[in-house]
This record gives sequence, C-alpha cells and structure tokens, in this order.
Amino acid sequence: MNLFAAIEALTGLPWVLWSALCSMAILFLSGVLVRRQLAIAAGGGVIPDEGFTLRNLLELVVEMLAKLAEDNIGPSWRRYFPVIGTLFLFILISNLIGMIPGIDGATSRASTTWAWALISFALHQYVGVREHGFAYINHFLGPSLYELELGGRTWHLRLLAPLYAPIELISHLSRVFTLAVRLLANMFADHTVVAVWLTLVPVVVPSIFMGLGVLVAFLQAYVFAMLSMIYIGLALEEAH
Repeated sequence: MNLFAAIEALTGLPWVLWSALCSMAILFLSGVLVRRQLAIAAGGGVIPDEGFTLRNLLELVVEMLAKLAEDNIGPSWRRYFPVIGTLFLFILISNLIGMIPGIDGATSRASTTWAWALISFALHQYVGVREHGFAYINHFLGPSLYELELGGRTWHLRLLAPLYAPIELISHLSRVFTLAVRLLANMFADHTVVAVWLTLVPVVVPSIFMGLGVLVAFLQAYVFAMLSMIYIGLALEEAH
C-alpha cells in the first residue's frame, strides 16, 4: 500500500485528492520560499543567487514558459500566463511525485488529467468568446467565400458552414480527449515501468528508468502547457 492509499484508508478521502493537495502544497511552499528569498536578497532580488538554488531553478522554468507563451499566444500572453504556469507546475510536480516509490502522483489517475484538460478547454473557449464575442462562432463555420455589402456593413458568407461546423466541433472537443489521455497514458506507463523494475531488480537498473522518468515528467508537463498555449493563440486569431 502506498502512502496516499494509507491516508485514504484513515480519512476516507480518495488518495488522488491527497496527492493533488500534496502537489499544491509543494507548489505553494516553493512560491513562498522564492518570494522570501527575493525579499531578503540584495538589490531587491535583481541579482541571481550564486550556485544552484530553488529560486534560480524556478526562474529558469518561468523564463522558458514565458518565452513559449509569448511565441504562441502573442502580445496578450501575460494575461493568461498565471493559469498556464500553474497548470505546468502542478502537472510537473504531480508527475515527479509519482516517481517516488510508494507514492502515487495525481496525474496517474484519469480524474486529474481530465480535470486539467477540461480547465484548458474552458480557458481557450473563454478567451475566444472574450476576444471576439458572438463572432467567435465563425471559427467553427469555415472560410468566408463571399462578402456582401448590406446596410452599410460587410457580411461574410460562409457557404461551407454545414460541412465545417460538425468537423470543427469534433476537432475542438477532441482536444480535451487528447490532452487528458496523452498525459494519463504516458505517466501511467512510465510509473508502471519503474515499479516493475523495482520489483525485478531493486538496485541500479530502476535508477536508469527513473532518470528517464524525470525527462518524461518534464516533457509531458511541457507538451500539455504548450498545447494549451497554442489553443489560446488560435482562439485569439480572427476567423477568415
């Protein structure tokens, strides 16, 4: 029985909830520690710490994400970056927790991956509606083939809308499925491989797969965040 399963037996709350709370606590404490370091640092925290520190590590990750967000979302990336950053760090921490023997990460359970996929989906749909209003529906109706001047306004005729609408709707809904299933399948497979090798060969060999697991954990969080940014960027674009 793993740690969170034992806590579940004691409290009656699902282990995945305890794992998610643990990830949130680590994320919160990391932020508090970095903020504290910035408050006491010389020069107001402008000068980086010497050597390898938690602050330097988090700043490196944030800079990487910020550059990615600016490239994929555009000028308004700062408005949506807090959600993307939280999403990335929560998934990364959950993935890494799942690699510790005897502890399961929240991303090993479908309820967590589907929840974040739905949050990502709701976010970029909200962005589209917020940016374009009712005109956001044009993203689902295909290209404008003709323009009609009527009543002092230009009306775009999307004659292929009956064909494009169901295709685009399915395409948008499939984003939830692909985000959730990709993350769940990869992390479940990675954690299962490590667990099997720990059972068969308890020393040396599992460390190789755990090292690869760190890379997989980072890449899956990166891919999830990057796709969410791309979807936001697409929602911000004008329909043609």
